[in-house]
Amino acid sequence: MHAGTEVVPYERPQPTAGIHRMAFVVFRQEVRQAIYAPGWRSNFVTRDLAECYCLGAPVAAAYFNCQREGSCGGRRWQG
Repeated sequence: MHAGTEVVPYERPQPTAGIHRMAFVVFRQEVRQAIYAPGWRSNFVTRDLAECYCLGAPVAAAYFNCQREGSCGGRRWQG
C-alpha cells in the first residue's frame, strides 16, 4: 500500500471567463522527502518542481479544458 501527504489541497476549477486548461501530473518519489507547496498556482511550471525535487519524468497525467458554467464565448464546434 502506498501512502502520501497532501501538499496542496484540491480546488475545483472556477474560471471567471474564457476556456481554462487544467492538468494533473503524478510523479513517483524514489526517496521519501518533504515536498513544499508553491507560493502560487498561476503559470506554475511543473518541470521546475520536478527538477527542484529530483522527481524525474511524470508517471501519469490528466488534462482537461473547462469554462465558467453558463458561459458563452470560446470556440464552438461546427458539425
